[in-house]
Amino acid sequence: MTRSARIALGALIAAGAAALLIAAESPETPVAAPPPAARAVAIFAGGCFWCMEPPFDRLPGVLETTSGYTGGSVANPSYEQVSSGSTGHRESVQVEYDPARVSYAQLLDVFWHNVDPTDAGGQFCDRGAQYTTAIFTTSDEQLAEATEAKEKLDASHQLPHPVVTAILPAGPFYPAEQYHQNYYQKNPLRYKVYRAGCGRDHVLEQLWGSAPAH
Repeated sequence: MTRSARIALGALIAAGAAALLIAAESPETPVAAPPPAARAVAIFAGGCFWCMEPPFDRLPGVLETTSGYTGGSVANPSYEQVSSGSTGHRESVQVEYDPARVSYAQLLDVFWHNVDPTDAGGQFCDRGAQYTTAIFTTSDEQLAEATEAKEKLDASHQLPHPVVTAILPAGPFYPAEQYHQNYYQKNPLRYKVYRAGCGRDHVLEQLWGSAPAH
């Protein structure tokens, strides 16, 4: 190899090494992680909590649903205690949602169309105060929206009887036992048999003109 060729090769190697050194010393621009979704909480009682999770889970912007108990006087009640009607709790669902993607008004609309808000004695085949409907509000804004929605629904005369759904301030919410969570996904056949046998969709279709997906 001639002297000039060796010089040229050396210059090329040096340039490559310099480029590698610069790349090694220059950290890549970090990619910013997306900010966590804002979380707000809404709580609804609509009879069997198994049946109230699916319609909210399908709603874009809902982050999580949890079946549980609220409104009673006993801390950490069991399913057996609540279902006996002795604790004052209602079977309820806690809905965590991103208010930038779904509004509380939309959640209220889903709630109304999945319950019989004219039934003061329970919901469908489940009878007793523990299965009655209620909206548990977590802020003054939720209280105002829920009250307005209830008044508008009553004034529309869309339903055959007055709306009796209670609107109450939210208190402690106790998650139900783990086997109740996402029951419709864990036990789809049993869930469908229960739902059909309870007559829920038949009543909802009569009230609202169509039965919701479940």
